[in-house]
This record gives sequence, C-alpha cells and structure tokens, in this order.
Amino acid sequence: MSTLHNQPVSSTPTPKTPRRTGHALVALSASALMLLAGCSAGSAGSEDSGQTATQSPKPTASNSPSDATTQTAYPIDVDTCGTTTTFTKAPERVVTAKSSTMEMMLALGVGDKIVGTSYLDGPLAPWLAAEPGATSQAVTTPLSEKLAGQESLLELEPDLVYVGWESNLSADGMGERASYEKLGVNTLVSPSACKGSDYQPNPLTYEDVFSEIQLMGRVFDAQDQANSIVENERQELAKITKDTRGLSALWYSSGSKIPFVGGAKGSAQLTMDTIGLSNIGADIDDTWGQMSWEKVIEADPDVIVLVDSAWGSTEKKIGVLESNPATAQLTAVKNKNYLVVPFPATEAGVRSVSAATDLSAQLAELENAGR
Repeated sequence: MSTLHNQPVSSTPTPKTPRRTGHALVALSASALMLLAGCSAGSAGSEDSGQTATQSPKPTASNSPSDATTQTAYPIDVDTCGTTTTFTKAPERVVTAKSSTMEMMLALGVGDKIVGTSYLDGPLAPWLAAEPGATSQAVTTPLSEKLAGQESLLELEPDLVYVGWESNLSADGMGERASYEKLGVNTLVSPSACKGSDYQPNPLTYEDVFSEIQLMGRVFDAQDQANSIVENERQELAKITKDTRGLSALWYSSGSKIPFVGGAKGSAQLTMDTIGLSNIGADIDDTWGQMSWEKVIEADPDVIVLVDSAWGSTEKKIGVLESNPATAQLTAVKNKNYLVVPFPATEAGVRSVSAATDLSAQLAELENAGR
C-alpha cells in the first residue's frame, strides 16, 4: 500500500525534501487515508483530511513477485502547476495535447480512453504501436495539427483534458483551466512542463520523470503498469555509459535566424549530462531558450544534437548550418558530427530514457568528435 506521503504502492520510501519541485502533488481523501493507515506498516507521518500534500513524491518502484496488485483509492486531489484537480474515479474520456501525454497513456495501457488528440510532435514510438488505442481514429487522426479549439474538444464530451505544455491550457490555447472546471471537465498538465518557480523542475531529473509516470498511474488506476515502466527504465538508464571525451554540444531544437536551443533546466540538459556532453546553452536559465548564432560560433561545439520535427526537419537544420559561411566552419558542422532525436522524445515522459540510450549509441559512433 501507499504511504501517507503519496509513495506508490510497493515502493521503498525515500527521504523527502522541503523544496517543492516540478512533481505533481497528490492528496488522498480522509477515507483513503484511514484505509492506508491500516495496511501500511511502518508508514511515517500523517496528512490532514482534504489538505494538498506539501512535499513532492520521490518514489522508488519495485516489482518483485511478492508485490500485491495496487489500486487507486479514489478520490484523489492532484496539483499540477498550482491547480488542484479532484478525481473521484479513473478518467474514461480523455483529450490530449502534445505527443508526450498521448504516449504516456498508451504506455500505461489506457490509450483506449483517448477520445481526441491534437498538436502531435511526430510519429508514434514503434514500441507503443501495439498498445490499446494506438490504432484508434482518435490517435491516428488528430483533431488538429496544432491545438484543438475548445468547442470541437468539448463536442467529444471529455472528462479530462491532459496536456504537455502549461500554455496549452490558456486563453490563447485550448481554453483556460478554470473554464473547464466550471463545465465539470478535469484538467492536467505534465508536471515537468510547469513554469512557475514553485513547480518547475530545477533542474529536471529522472526522478521527476519517474514520479510523473507513477502519478499518472495513480490517476488512471494503472499503478502496476507505471511501476513496471519505471523499473524497466531504471534498468535501461543504468546501462548507459557516459562518453569521456569531454565533448561540448549544441541542442538545436528549432529556428534559423535565431536558434531555439536546450537550456539548463529541462530534458536537453538532463540527456546531455547522462550521455557525457557539455551543454553550450547551460547558461540559459530555463528548459529551452534562444541563443544567438554569434554565441554558438564562439562556443564552437564538437557535436550538434538535431531535433527532428515536421516543422523543423533534420535536413532543414543541416541546410541552415551548412549554407551559412559562418556556421559552416563550426567544428561539428565540418566534421558532420550530428546526433538526431525525434521531437516527441525531447519532452519529459516515457521516452526520456530511450532518447538518452539512442543518443548515447549515436555519440559512440562519432569517431572524429575529438579535437
């Protein structure tokens, strides 16, 4: 059973920090707490009924054969980016925005609950193609290439709108969260995408990623699957060997006049740290940000990570780099030291570890990356 501080069932409690991070926060109802108190031997501390947890969960998954099947004890309150949403049962009709949220649901085995998608960032990960809902019209035919309008979204009668960016749920996006609440529609934002200082990961860690997977396992009553994903990803992560050549890198996401690059707080920095690259954009105090070509040229990276997307393909980015006389002289460009990552894998989620594994393998194959 879960502890009173929102540890997932069958996990080993780990020390909690007083600082609030980008993890979503979950508060259990009084009835759930009474139940958990009776079946959680060794649980420490307590929570008042109806109060949102003040500490972020730091779960450690375990999937030994002796683990009991876990089930979510509803209702639960989930705080993402400062908005608390109450779930009295697992969502049944979900509209997603961004690939990261759609793929999270597919990985958890609840993709058949998706009734609409929008703003997908690229092709579905092949390993998710056989999951429930992966071939449904909702997944294969998005409502919109960009963000779906609120009116068309509401026609699907969702009970949850689950998005990958905080800005997706705004007046300029799919509508504000408060407007959905008034209509009885729950909303969730991927915790890693929160921008407020009390919620944004600083910086993003794999524990943040794993906590998000397990949070969504609780929301969708798919905790066993969430724990299994996390355990498998921990094992995969442990197999990655850092490159030791001391190479620097530019994480080139988009833009031609001014490149939009990976900063110090997000998945780009986390991935580069994991595989042994020094981020030339590490002084950008955000997950992503702009960096002038002058600064890129001054830093002269050994390697360039190219984010492949429909609106900014790898070929397009290479064309930008090689056609400009100044950037054509960059060490990485002259040596064609390019690593490629699909855009959906750059968003924190179920593809974060596999992205690092793939990029690590590509980096190992670069024989002329040293100087």
